[in-house]
Amino acid sequence: MSAQSSKRRIDQLMARSAELTPVSDSPDLDLQLLLLQVLEKPRSYLYTWPERELDECQLQAFEALLERRKQGAPVAHILGSRDFWTLTLEVNPSTLIPRPETELLVELALDTLDANDNRDVTPKRVADLGTGSGAIALALASERPGWRISAVEYSADACRLAERNRQRLALDNAQIVQGSWCAPLQGRFDLIVSNPPYIDPQDPHLQQGDVRFEPISALVADEQGLADIRTIAEQATGYLKAGGWLMFEHGYDQGIAVRQLLANLGYLCVQTYTDLNQQDRVTIGQYGSVLEELCHDE
Repeated sequence: MSAQSSKRRIDQLMARSAELTPVSDSPDLDLQLLLLQVLEKPRSYLYTWPERELDECQLQAFEALLERRKQGAPVAHILGSRDFWTLTLEVNPSTLIPRPETELLVELALDTLDANDNRDVTPKRVADLGTGSGAIALALASERPGWRISAVEYSADACRLAERNRQRLALDNAQIVQGSWCAPLQGRFDLIVSNPPYIDPQDPHLQQGDVRFEPISALVADEQGLADIRTIAEQATGYLKAGGWLMFEHGYDQGIAVRQLLANLGYLCVQTYTDLNQQDRVTIGQYGSVLEELCHDE
């Protein structure tokens, strides 16, 4: 038995977080999550009972998980889940791993439609394009049971994953639809939201961290990462209600380009919002106006 494996107390195992430093920006948290997976206990247990020892089966399971993480596998893939917003979502390598910065998109979607509600009793219609695990769509569905949400995903494997999440969370006001961007949508929507591929194919960060284990098709886009954003913005004009909103997550250095793209397509009230690191993260725009819709209906 190795010296490392002979150490089985919780506090001794937690002291091994330095082993994850080469592959993780949060080695302490990663190691805690791996321990909790084996122990099947809440995080408070680690600090309440630091002297407790893992039995042989638990220790072997922990060592196996730790080795996977040391090889670079994302913690979310090892655990099979990731917390997002107020939800715990199943995740796997068929989709992007939901990230905290994407919660800004959820927050803005809620605030923007609530601010423009105008006492309209008609259920809000929302589309989430490229839903992946369903993170954005299901977070919105959980917060606004009266909204009707269509979550579109091109990958069949990802669709099945999102549907499992939807069913487990019992969110009947959301539906998972397979297709490319706006193609499977019917009618017009109050909001179209998307976290599309936006990384330049030449970006060196693609060879680093968790993204090495995520589907490349969900990460990169041509035109320095703007191709899919452009496609969605062009298609959305045929699916947004007049006065409806379009929202994108994008890269920290793409705010100016996305604002210009939306303005050139005739979107109004175009604005970029920053994340908790004060980096450009989400740009929104409004399509047409209510007055235009009334004139069109006449």
